[in-house]
Amino acid sequence: MDEDRPIFVQIAEQIENDILSGALEEESQVPSTNEFAAFHRINPATAGKGVNLLVDAGVLYKRRGIGMFVAAGARERIASERRARFADEFVTPLVAEARKLGIGDAQLITLIRDHTTKASAAQPLAQTSATKRTHTQEKSK
Repeated sequence: MDEDRPIFVQIAEQIENDILSGALEEESQVPSTNEFAAFHRINPATAGKGVNLLVDAGVLYKRRGIGMFVAAGARERIASERRARFADEFVTPLVAEARKLGIGDAQLITLIRDHTTKASAAQPLAQTSATKRTHTQEKSK
């Protein structure tokens, strides 16, 4: 848990991340507030506050007496909201800074592509290293 942000917000983001990754599919049941509370060692009311944020946003819904479930369209709703937030928090300041530095659109696009290529190339290497480590550990057992 991140000490700089409210725990209930982090609980909501964890559920959103699970929905985005596919770990929680639409119409699937979400862990109960008591399960979240026990896992994170927090007050159930705090966990409930995080879950209720997502109910208010239309991401989760309650089946009375059964529990909370992922709403239809939740993944796209979350992705759409996060894309908008991404643009506001990252792209707008990036473009503003590029303008200050005299970086034109074409050069900025090239910089982004270069960094994307480097990140993509580095990812398989990291996975390969992790795989080798695991394989080496299994051999030594």
